[in-house]
Amino acid sequence: MALFLPTVAVEKVTDITPNLIRKMKANAVILDVDNTLAIHGSQVPLEGTINWARYMRSQDIKIIIVSNNFKKRVAPFAAKYDLPFLSFSMKPFPPAYYRAIHKMGVRRKDAVVVGDQIFTDVIGANLSFMKSILLVPMQKEQSLSFRIRRGCEKPLRYLMKISKRGGKYFD
Repeated sequence: MALFLPTVAVEKVTDITPNLIRKMKANAVILDVDNTLAIHGSQVPLEGTINWARYMRSQDIKIIIVSNNFKKRVAPFAAKYDLPFLSFSMKPFPPAYYRAIHKMGVRRKDAVVVGDQIFTDVIGANLSFMKSILLVPMQKEQSLSFRIRRGCEKPLRYLMKISKRGGKYFD
């Protein structure tokens, strides 16, 4: 079960503060894109997320975008945030997470993976021995693969809500 559990969970990325990252004994964030910084497939950043990223960086929190999407999708999006990125990352497998910490010049214990999916972001963080923050998805995706994954996530999110283990979980 621990493989599926995030370190902390919050509703949206802008709920993450430098203080929370420091309480997690970290100074770097590895960010997902879809349903984290934008609605799935959209090139329009969610309201407040660009300013949030600027503020986090002004507080000495390093940030990188790591996405399973292709460069064509991720590069222009990362440019809006003025952030480095890795595309076609093959999450949840650890190599992209290791490349991300290497690119930021931090150790894995200093990094927090942030995203909306248990089966990519949280498992990837746990397989990479990193901390994680799970978000509530901003919208329901329509593809069959997403509906299956979200269906499998539902009981896990319910257990997190009940257990309140390890951090702040959904109300």
